[in-house]
Amino acid sequence: MHIELNVWLFEFALTFYFISAIAGTIGLFKGTIVTSRAIIILTVIGFLFHSANIVVRYIKGGHIPITNLHEASSFFSWCIVLLFFLFEYRYKIGLLGSFIMPIVFILMLSSSIFPREIREINPILQSYWLGIHAILAFLGNASFAMAFGIGIMYLLQEWYLKSKQLKGLFKRLPNLEILDEVNYRLITLGFPLLTLAIITGVIWANTVFGKYWRWEPKEVWSLITWLIYALVLHLRLTIGWRGRKAAILSIVGFILVIFTFFGVSILRKGFHIFV
Repeated sequence: MHIELNVWLFEFALTFYFISAIAGTIGLFKGTIVTSRAIIILTVIGFLFHSANIVVRYIKGGHIPITNLHEASSFFSWCIVLLFFLFEYRYKIGLLGSFIMPIVFILMLSSSIFPREIREINPILQSYWLGIHAILAFLGNASFAMAFGIGIMYLLQEWYLKSKQLKGLFKRLPNLEILDEVNYRLITLGFPLLTLAIITGVIWANTVFGKYWRWEPKEVWSLITWLIYALVLHLRLTIGWRGRKAAILSIVGFILVIFTFFGVSILRKGFHIFV
């Protein structure tokens, strides 16, 4: 049976992300410089295959590949890996991949179970707004995925401190101040991206449907997610909510992101069944 190039590229990417996630899990229990480098190298190889897969689907489909759940979940993963590289380079958090790559692999695995055929898109989606709106939304959500991972790291490190288990993984996790700062940076990156995604979405909706807001499930839940992260920033800047509280809100916010992404799309209610 003939297997298309984009399928092979996706499978290679999935495989390398899986091995990277396994290496990251091993790194939590027996981390060394070798495992840290292995995670980066494996992820880079997977990312190259993944990028090639997206390019091939773009060429074949003639549009950015985010118009079904397979493509959307795959592109979401790609955006997370991109931000992972940027923040790993900036902050050099050795165990970051151990918490981020499992998220990437789960998203890619979920992508693999959805139909992969490249179909002609709805004429309504054939607009330059598709790329602008979707890329902003995916990068914003990728920032929140990273903040989720950092939030887990923060709570874990805090638990080690409170239980006075000051050895093993505790020594390899960043201190709480660094984790709190990175969490804040990620949310301050993701929030304006999500804001712009919503703004471009309502402008696009008005040009197509003649109204800015249609109260579709994904629009409503995206707004709720936006309010959660607005609350995180507001409470941090006004009454100094940071640390544990900010980490918990980051985790809650990303759970809403996942529900909005998969829950609404799988139910297929409303126009937003593709992102």
